Parts: sequence; structure tokens; C-alpha cells
Amino acid sequence: MTVVATAGHVDHGKSTLVRALTGMEPDRWEAERRRGLTLDLGYAWTTLPRSGALAFVDVPGHRRFIGNMLSGLGPVAAVLLVVAADGGWSAQSEEHLRAAHALRLRHGVLAATRADLADPTAALGQARERLVGTSLAGIPATSVSARTGAGLVELRELLDSCAAGMPAPPADAPVRLWIDRAFTVRGAGTVVTGTLPAGTVAAQDRLLLTPPDGSRPREVVVRGVQTLGEDVGRVEGAARVALNLRGVDLSDVGRGQALLGAKRPWWRTDTSDVLLDDGVDALPAQVTVHAGTVSVPGRLRTLDGHHARLHTELPLPLVLGDRLILRDPGREGAIVGAEVLDPVAPPLRRSGAARKRAAALRGDPGEDTSGGAARGADRAPKGGTDAVATSAVTGVELGGRRVAAATADLWVGALTTLVADRAAADPLDPWLPLGTTVATLRRQVGVPDRLVLEAVAARASLVVRDDRVGPSPGSSPGPTTTSGALPGDPPGLAALLGRLADDPLDAPTRPEIEVLGVGRREIATASARGALLRLPGEVLLGPDAPARALRALADLPQPWTTSTAREALGVSRRVTIALLEHLDARGHTRRDPEGTRTLLT
Repeated sequence: MTVVATAGHVDHGKSTLVRALTGMEPDRWEAERRRGLTLDLGYAWTTLPRSGALAFVDVPGHRRFIGNMLSGLGPVAAVLLVVAADGGWSAQSEEHLRAAHALRLRHGVLAATRADLADPTAALGQARERLVGTSLAGIPATSVSARTGAGLVELRELLDSCAAGMPAPPADAPVRLWIDRAFTVRGAGTVVTGTLPAGTVAAQDRLLLTPPDGSRPREVVVRGVQTLGEDVGRVEGAARVALNLRGVDLSDVGRGQALLGAKRPWWRTDTSDVLLDDGVDALPAQVTVHAGTVSVPGRLRTLDGHHARLHTELPLPLVLGDRLILRDPGREGAIVGAEVLDPVAPPLRRSGAARKRAAALRGDPGEDTSGGAARGADRAPKGGTDAVATSAVTGVELGGRRVAAATADLWVGALTTLVADRAAADPLDPWLPLGTTVATLRRQVGVPDRLVLEAVAARASLVVRDDRVGPSPGSSPGPTTTSGALPGDPPGLAALLGRLADDPLDAPTRPEIEVLGVGRREIATASARGALLRLPGEVLLGPDAPARALRALADLPQPWTTSTAREALGVSRRVTIALLEHLDARGHTRRDPEGTRTLLT
């Protein structure tokens, strides 16, 4: 299916054209039909020979309803741009084009309507001229009369070709459905509709519903799925969908909320770094932010000439690369597009931090920030409808979510510094408590949670073990010996590790441990860094002891007894029992009801 939004000035015949193409009435309200003026979003569909189902989201053209128009345009990938032959290019024609360009819509058809009332040549020429330099430049165009039917066949052919040439969205993409309508159906309950741009939704799926007040999302179950009026078990984007939600009151859901796939760890953010299509002076500090179907107040903080930090009144489920529309609420037609460069914005506390952040987002972390704004302006898009600009920012996946490479590098550097400082202060125990580290890095550089911290640690070649984070054996501070000992280790611990390196099964007795002067802290430290294996009963073995034991046990007739294993391993009963229970717990061996054991791996 292809979903297309209409666009164009009020009273240029958008709804009439949709009605002629589909045979359906897109205006849903009696007041709209009586006044001949579209006030809210309308929906209709048809079937085309090559591309199949084509759904329309018909938007209002009057400037008073620009918010409704942007809600219809936000989630779609194609547009039917309408200009009247007897009206020509008008105020909302320009505003709607700016909105489509801000969203970087590249697919569509230009239609000059009311060709029976005036020669469409001038209107088409005006429109083509206005499209130059925008994302819609060069889209096919035709003239049509919805009243007489002239040109409808050609328009359908152009729409069919446009739809057939659009790339198919991935069916396995994470689900994010911006809701544009909610209502109740007798006997079924609450139903929501929206444009699914990608991914798959099926009956009985569990989704997360974002609340209207910014609180935590709640899990909901999809009771049933419809598309274009037909009940289906599942639907893949792009598509118009209606979802019957189980246990959701109509008062709990409405336009601007989103349904999110529960399997993806979505970030809902109220602070993002963005790249503006126009310079920061094109908008006031207080703006209206449009994303998907939501409209929310926001505030811009300048980073440099084209980069800004965007604070929204409510947290939004944004991802790197999302296109936003920022609008001056006090000035008609003041629309600026923005690209989300990072949905997780590290705090800016020090003098010059804003310009340094902008330089890092441009990929110039070493740039002299005294000239950063000027050089940034050279690279930034010209803005308005004069240029089509794309960001060169590369995303990095951390914990299933994507951040800017600049942010990933910042987090890696901050965590590496924390671990290095700990190692310098306490070489014997260079490991940091994970919970404390998450809290510290959240405050310092904005790391959001443990899942992301673990991914940052892996990227930094650090290790997370037993709720602590520290250096991996290969990156420990200072050279290690073949026994795994470090230069700062006490002599007794170094001697113990050397003994276990020679024979991983040569567990010291308690008196021997006391003679070596190795205490619980030294043992815990060596165990945390993987230099020895600590088993219950203070049984200390080398890290290779399990592998050595498995090789010996593999030569025994299966099953075998504890005494047989003790003889094969050449260790005491105390060590044998502790080691066998360790192997049981990890699925290498199985203890049978008779008390014997069997090797599984």
C-alpha cells in the first residue's frame, strides 16, 4: 500500500479531487460538507493497476488549521500537491510546500485542478518554478478537472507510477504508529487509526502507548487490526491501519500519542540536538514542534549558526535522523525543517560547551571553537526552499538504540576516564560499582541507563562483571605476568596466582592462604578481574580449572562417581565437590538421581 497526503491552498479542490479519484467522501464532518471547507483530516482509498492499494490522507488547506494539516503530512512518504488553474500559486500552497520540504518528502505528483475553468498552463508553470530547489523538484505534473473527469486517467497513471517507484519499507522495522484519530465502536471498544510507515502490527501484539501527560508509557494489547475497512490478522507498513485496543478508554488516547513496538528500547526524550534547515535566526526561541501527528511547545538553544538544542514540553519518541517541523506560532508561514542529530543530548555546563558540541556533531571535535560558528555556517544548508540538505552525522548503535557518533565517543571517553582514575587510586581494585557509575555518567554526560552503559563499556574495551565495570584483562593498567598478576599485587597474591598458573587445580588449603597473607579483599579483587576462580568453601582455583577438569572427566566411563572424579582430577574431596557443583550449575555435567554424574559437554 502507498499512503499519500494532499497539500495545497484552501478551496483549490483537494477534497473534490480525492472524491473523484476514489468515489469516497473524505470529509467526515457534516459541518465540512455543509460549508465546503475541510476542517480536519479525511481518509479515502482506491486501487491502482500496478501498485495496488493507494490511501489518501486529505488535509485542510485553511491557514487556521495548519496544525491539523501537519498531523496528516507528518507520517506519510508522498504528497499530491494541488494548485487551482483559476487560482494559481497561493499562500498555503507555499506553506504546505515548505512543510513537505521540511519533512524531505521526495515522492509525489503535482496536479493543476479546475482545468475546466481556466487554462492550467500558468498555474503549472508557477508551481514548477516554486518546486525548484526543494525535495519535490521534478515531480511529474498534470492538469485535471474533477467536475468533468478530464485528466483523471492520466493523474491515476502518474500516481500509479509514483507509488510503484517508491522503495518498500522494511517489514521488520521497529513499530512507531503516530495516532491521528481515536473513537469507539459499539461492542469493540476503543479504536485508533494512523499511518504505519514501516514495520508490522498484528492482532495480540503488545505495544506501548505514550500518554498525553508525559508519564511512562503503558502496555496495551491489540485486539484487532483493520486496513482500508477490512479485518486482517496483520498488516505491514506502509499502510493506513485501525487498531482495536483492549482495555483502553477513549479518554486515555488521542491524536499526537504514539504506539511503540514493545520489543525495541525506545527513548522518549525532551532534549535533542538538531540541525536546522535555516539559520537559528529564522525562528524565535519559543517554537511549536511538529513530529508525526504531535504538536508540542518547544524551546531552542543555539549551539552555532545552524545547530540547536531543542527542549520540548513533553518527551517524544524520537530517533536519530527524524525530520521535525519547527514553527513560529506568532508568524504565519514561518516553518523551518530540522533533523534530529541526537535524541540524547549530553548536558552543557561549561563555558564554550555549546560550540564544542556543535563542532563534535559536525565531526570536528578538535576544531577551534572560536571560529566554529562561522565554519559551521559554511557547511550548513542554505535553508528555506532553496536547497535540499542532508546531514553527514553517523549513528552508533548502543543498547539497541542509536546516538550520534560524537555522543558515543563522549560517553566512551568519560567511562574510560572514570575507570582509569579508579585504577590509579586503587590498582588492587580498579573496578567501579555499576549503579554508582550509571548515576555519575548520567549526571556528567547524559548516559541514560545501565543497558547503554554496558554497550559503552564494550565499545571502550571494558568489562562488566558482577555489577561492576573495570578493565578487561588485556587492557589492565600496567603489564601483566603469565599468571595474571599485576605490578601492584601484594607478593602473597602474586605467588598464589603463579602457583595456580602452573596448575589450575592446585587449590591452596586455608592454612596455606593464611601463610601467604592473602585476605578476602585480595581474593575478591583477583576473582573480579578473572585471575582466579573462587568457589564456595574458599576453594581457589586457576581460571582454566574447569576446562582442565572437563578434559579429564571426558576420559572416564559415563556415568561416574565423585570418588572416580577425585582420582581422575588428583585433588581433595573438598575441591572435587566444589568443582563438580560449579560444572553442574553451568550445564557441563548432570547429577543423576543415583548420585553419579554424566558429562554433557
